[in-house]
Amino acid sequence: MKNIPIGQILLESGYITKQHLEDALVKQKETGKKLGDMLLDLGYVSETQLAQALSQRLKVPFIDLTTTKIETEAVKKIPEAIARKNCVIAYRVNNGRLYVATNDPVNFYIFEELKIQTGMEINPQLATRSSINEAISKVYSAATVSNVMGDIDKEYDSNAALMAEQAEQDASEERIDNAPVVKLVNTIIESAYRDRASDIHIEPFKDRTRIRYRIDGECVEKMAIKPTVHNSLITRIKILGGMNIAEKRIPLDGRSSATIDGVVQDLRISTIPTVYGEKCVIRLLATGDEKARKITDLGMTDYNYEMFKQIIRCPNGVMLVTGPTGSGKSTTLYATLGELSKPNVNIVTAEDPVEKKIDGVNQCQMNEKAGMTFAAALRSILRQDPDIVMVGEIRDGETADIAIRAAITGHLVLSTLHTNDAASTILRLVDMGVAPYMVASSLVGVIAQRLVKLLCPDCREKILLEDPADLKLVGKDKPVEIYQHHIGGCRNCHNTGFKGRTAIHEIIVSSNDIKELIAANATAEQIGIQARKNGTRLLRDNVADMVLAGKTTMDELVKATYSV
Repeated sequence: MKNIPIGQILLESGYITKQHLEDALVKQKETGKKLGDMLLDLGYVSETQLAQALSQRLKVPFIDLTTTKIETEAVKKIPEAIARKNCVIAYRVNNGRLYVATNDPVNFYIFEELKIQTGMEINPQLATRSSINEAISKVYSAATVSNVMGDIDKEYDSNAALMAEQAEQDASEERIDNAPVVKLVNTIIESAYRDRASDIHIEPFKDRTRIRYRIDGECVEKMAIKPTVHNSLITRIKILGGMNIAEKRIPLDGRSSATIDGVVQDLRISTIPTVYGEKCVIRLLATGDEKARKITDLGMTDYNYEMFKQIIRCPNGVMLVTGPTGSGKSTTLYATLGELSKPNVNIVTAEDPVEKKIDGVNQCQMNEKAGMTFAAALRSILRQDPDIVMVGEIRDGETADIAIRAAITGHLVLSTLHTNDAASTILRLVDMGVAPYMVASSLVGVIAQRLVKLLCPDCREKILLEDPADLKLVGKDKPVEIYQHHIGGCRNCHNTGFKGRTAIHEIIVSSNDIKELIAANATAEQIGIQARKNGTRLLRDNVADMVLAGKTTMDELVKATYSV
């Protein structure tokens, strides 16, 4: 009987239907789970709706941590380990009372333990589990950064003379393994991951070392540290990446991995000498033998997905994914392999480097020093009885020629190229020395893509678009209402106004009329016109739809697709 009222409250609030409740009760009998958890698993209610209903039933106030100011002094009252173990976070102190967000306000044992730990009266408030975990990660991470920075400053101030001398020599292992530097590196990597950063830039200047994260495609300065710390910091990172700590005159590359919040991150480390010391960039890649993301999760519209399916149904031919560096080409290729990978299909890849490990796919790492180039690997792969071959990148005429020949001899070949749009990709292959008739007979499709930032749904602002030039870009002749980002953003989007990115695509399916144009040495413009007649939607058309739907801004449209 205890579980019935929560279902009744959700029903009366209009969050679920009677049918939903009956389904959940049947499933609950089979599994023995709580009714609320069952409704959540079935996707009938959101976490927030369930928490609000529980709040009503248990007479405990509901709090939205994403919009609540969390006081640092309150957070410090509960150690991180206890907060994570019990899924609680303290957010306010008032009149000797500690206000604590929890997803289980009837678990009095936790509050007794917290009362003993803090010596204060505990006032529990109800919040969702995911918002508490997110707040714990963010807040304790920020506190750790400031603590570590304090330790670093103390240590390096008290040893200023030693540090000046040390900077001239190779840092000794004893010096490098000291706790503050190790802690600092760990904190930088953890904080970057929690901020959804793709890269960490550690840049030395005369009076400071600047640390920036690339978040949603843009560099954001996060901290600055004293220049005396720089050498120890870089040496620690080099030790992590298995690099030569004595070599500072040439660029170096290394790899490492770290487990953050239960997710294994692959770290690709690159250093380069600059005038004030070595600059280091760390790229974060979610790795492990994880399931590749589906194409439909990457922002491809239903219309484009239908065209994409036409391409991957072909048993042989070449499919190319094109776009500038950092436009998500590799992610699209991995998602495509995920769709094509079946027990009865042999897939072999040649990559530099292997970014994600996919179960059931044979992945080969390139090694130019050892003579394992794309062209050499591709020749060998064709003797491995493959059905599908993926080449990380077509960099030269030799690789292009072998890939095209592999397609003609009955293999499906997937690869990437750096070009600005789908139509010019075809001419790039011809420029690389592949005969136009071979390109025409082997090419099955080209996908050009870019990444655009998505507006934060919580703080975006409505504006009227009136500029005739801008209206022309979105294909309108009368003023229309669109959204722009809120300057200064909100807590949910780390004060940027944007939250996440998605891909936009331009897909050319190589139909007979396109093949005739390629064989006749047509220009990119002619191929583009014919593709549009066949139904290809340009990158600009896709992003214009997103602008009109309020998902992104005019600035992103111009940045992704504008050309003179």
